[in-house]
Formats: sequence, C-alpha cells, structure tokens
Amino acid sequence: MAYDLIIVGSGPGGYVAAIRASQLGMKVAVVERENLGGICLNWGCIPTKALIKSAQVFEYIEHAGDYGIKVSKPEMDFPAMIKRSRGVADGMSKGVNFLMRKNKIEVINGTGKLLRGKKVEVTDADGKATTYSAEHIIVATGARARALPNLPIDGEKVIGYRQAMTLAKQPKRMVVVGAGAIGTEFAYVYSSIGTEVTVVEFAPEGLVPREDADISKELTKLYKKKGINVLANTAVETIDTSGKVIKVTAKNRKTGKDVTIECDVVLSAAGVAPNTENIGLEDLGIKVERGLIEVDAMYRTSAPGVYAIGDVVSGPALAHVASAEGITCVENIAGLKPEAIDYNNIPGCTYCIPEIASVGYTEKAAKEAGYELKVGKFPFSASGKASAAGVKEGFVKLIFDAKYGELLGAHMIGANVTEMIAEAVAIRKLETTGHELIKTIHPHPTMSEAVMEAAAAAYDEVIHL
Repeated sequence: MAYDLIIVGSGPGGYVAAIRASQLGMKVAVVERENLGGICLNWGCIPTKALIKSAQVFEYIEHAGDYGIKVSKPEMDFPAMIKRSRGVADGMSKGVNFLMRKNKIEVINGTGKLLRGKKVEVTDADGKATTYSAEHIIVATGARARALPNLPIDGEKVIGYRQAMTLAKQPKRMVVVGAGAIGTEFAYVYSSIGTEVTVVEFAPEGLVPREDADISKELTKLYKKKGINVLANTAVETIDTSGKVIKVTAKNRKTGKDVTIECDVVLSAAGVAPNTENIGLEDLGIKVERGLIEVDAMYRTSAPGVYAIGDVVSGPALAHVASAEGITCVENIAGLKPEAIDYNNIPGCTYCIPEIASVGYTEKAAKEAGYELKVGKFPFSASGKASAAGVKEGFVKLIFDAKYGELLGAHMIGANVTEMIAEAVAIRKLETTGHELIKTIHPHPTMSEAVMEAAAAAYDEVIHL
C-alpha cells in the first residue's frame, strides 16, 4: 500500500508529525511496535509525573500540621501508587489512539525497517513481514535507557527507568547512578515515600550537572536536607549482585577514596541511547555519527525522501523538541517553508521537588561566549505567594546582556517553575529587553512575580529584597 508519508515510531515526535501531516492533506501511516505515544506517554514523561504527584501528596499529608490540619499518620500503598501511574499512562495512550482515528491516520503494528526505493518493511508479532511504500519516510524511533559497561541492567537488581515505574515492592534502600533529570526525579519519588536513597554522580557539580551552577548547588543542598545521600564527582567501580544485598563500590574522583554502599536495588539513570540499530539505515547509506542520524535544518537525511526527528538526531532528547521537529519537518515537506528551530531557546525541565526549569545560557556559558552580564536573582523566600503556599525553597535567576538588555538565560528552581519558564522562552523569542520585562506588570500574589523581580534585581531596581 502506498502513502504520502510513513512515520516509523509514534512517540511525541512521530504522532505529532503524523497529525500535522494529516492536517496538511497527506495520507499518513504510523508504524509502532509497542504502544502509541512512545516512551514519553507510556514509560517517561507522563507516568513519572504521576509517581511524583503521589510522592508529593504523601509529603503534603506528612506535613499537614504545618498548614493547621491534623491527620493520622499516613501509610504508603506502593502497589496502588504504581497502579495509578500505569492507569494515567494507559489513558494518555488511548487518547493518542483517538487522535489517530480522528485524523484518519493508519496505525501499523509491528517493527519497521527501511528498504531501498522509499519502502518500509513491517514485521508483526507473528513474524509476518509486509512492505509499504511512501513518497516520504520519517524515522522517529526514539531512545532507550543507556546501559553502562560496568552496570549491566538485568531488570531485577540493576534496573532502568521502566522497571523503576513498575516495581512490585518498595525497596528499603536504593542507589541511583546518574543525577540528571531521570535520576533526580526517581530519587525524589523513592526518598519521599521512605526509601533510603544514595545518588552517585560522575560530574563534580553534583545534582543536575548540566544546569546553571547555582541551580545544581541549591538542589544538592535541598536533597541532602531531605536525607538523600549525594555522592558527586564519584564513579561506580564495581557492583556485586551475587548476594541478597547488593554492594556498589564507587570511587571519589578527587580524593581517590573508595566507598561501598549496600542496597536492595540499583537504578541506572545514565541517560539514553538512540534506537538506530537494525532499522535499515546502513542499507540506504544514511549517515550516522555516534548512533545519531545526521540531518539538515529541515531533518532531511542523506537519503532522498527519508527524514529523522527526535532522540535519534543530535540535540536535546526532550519530548517537546521532538514534537517541534516533527511539525517543522512535515511543514517543510508540504512546502510551507517553516522557520528552523532555534536550539538555544529550548526550555528544559526537571520535575523533582522543587522543580527545575531553564532556557538559554548558563552564567558560565554566557561569560565564556564573551558577554558582559547583568545577573539578577530573586529568592522565593521573599515571595508572598510562596510563603502562603509553604514552598519558599528556590529562586529565579535571570542573565542579561549588559549592552543590549537581551535575556541570555533564565534558571529557576522552586514550586511550579516548569509552568513559569515559558515566559522566559517567549521573552527570548520576541527579543524583549530587561527593562521591558521590569515594566511588564505581573499579578500579585503569584510565583511568576519572581521573574519580574529577578529582572529588577539585575538592574538594581528590585523592590522586595
């Protein structure tokens, strides 16, 4: 059967691209070997946020007395927490199924492989192979948990993020290897419900090492205050899973000192690896560098009529990036001449508690780029809304170009900052200056006032500090 467009993979890149292509009049098919929505809806973005909310509610109840409410000691029903998370994910996946039907997109279940002549071979669960053709093909096969050489994932004692969301029993002790978004989110979830958590991070900065240094320092401080053991600048040397108790041996890279941590389970959270193997790229001569497919600004590969988006190409491995790439790709195919994505204006969010959100340059990167800076920081401890809500941890930090007033970077840690970062993204997109932001009236009392106040702090005009 022939289509205008076949998309291999139905994650937030693939299914969004399919819907946009259908809106533009194309006959579209999506190939998916598991569940519609990909990792994000089924095993990533959505179910993890459900777990985080359960953990946060548990924390709220434990501290109900701080809000003038008396309750009996809460008990964590771990299986019910896991069941709720899976239910949320299932509901979202069914929603994508509805969108496929609504937009008249054919869903082909099976594993796709590219063939010469703009064809895709799909092998179903019974091993039957069927070949489909299309004028355009988009590879959107996403990524999986990266396995470290000395930390092989067995799914029981050493687990990835999938198993962390479906454990049958809450572990008493957990070691999390990797302190990026995945590691810090799961560390929060399990620590909040009573698991003893140790986080081991290779980078010297500590937690969330890719964020601005002030953000990393603040989260590391807050996590240690919560009782989470954070071992920064530390490398896992060996792991002994032979006994009932797992023994993780790690070495501090600065002092050379070894430490052995005993636990019930180890979560490997060392990032993701692209799913680019065994999908026919070599047969078509498509250029791949370090597992990532090489594409141009409109996501064209080196093979005519074949495109790639999302975690299989270079750039941030984020759901909203994959969606934007998918829309840009199909709009270009349709001849709409879309604007190329500005990868320096991509918001990043980590949904631990407190939340983290950022966009643009860190202070260090801005200095290295040669900018003269004006930096403003406003703590939520000075925010009326944060005080009323009992969430005074964190701050908003804004970095401006001293010469032109351009917002170079925004870095936030605190309650609901993942909802607030879009303002900074729009400011950067519209080239709004620091003075214009200061004069933009923000409602009171809100958490978002901190953005205006941070801008004012950069220009020595802050009122509430």
